[in-house]
Amino acid sequence: MSMIQLRLAEPQEAKRLWYLRNQALRFGCENVYPSEILAAWTPDEMPEGYRQAIIDNPFYVIDYQEYNIPVASGFLDVKTGFAEAIFTLPEYMGKGYAGLILKQLKHEAIKRGQSKLFLDATPNAVLFYLKQGFKALEERDYYSDLAKSNLHCYRMCIDLD
Repeated sequence: MSMIQLRLAEPQEAKRLWYLRNQALRFGCENVYPSEILAAWTPDEMPEGYRQAIIDNPFYVIDYQEYNIPVASGFLDVKTGFAEAIFTLPEYMGKGYAGLILKQLKHEAIKRGQSKLFLDATPNAVLFYLKQGFKALEERDYYSDLAKSNLHCYRMCIDLD
């Protein structure tokens, strides 16, 4: 049986985590957004702000020990209090890794005095978050500078008490 390890991400692995993000989005959102928008939203070239997000926030990674590669990630945006960038490599989906990341982000939010945790979910991820206890608050369009387009999503929330 393989061991998994939950740890904080390091800035020098930003490109590897950007790759993880893109693989998860390209796979999960394939039938959600038009292909040209999805391509623009997941460029191979990592924006520098992504590395900064790793530095500025509690950004977690789960490694698959056998290969020592990050297979899931997510972070708590300390400015907004939102859970962000919860991604799993497609071949590791359904193993509970995103749930473990989410549990850690809830813990981080509680530590910072938050009573609720918010996130914006892509339509393909809504069911996952509902199963984790989140409630859908509203459908909305989120403007992505990267995609240069509105991305349809769901604002979701969970009580942390």
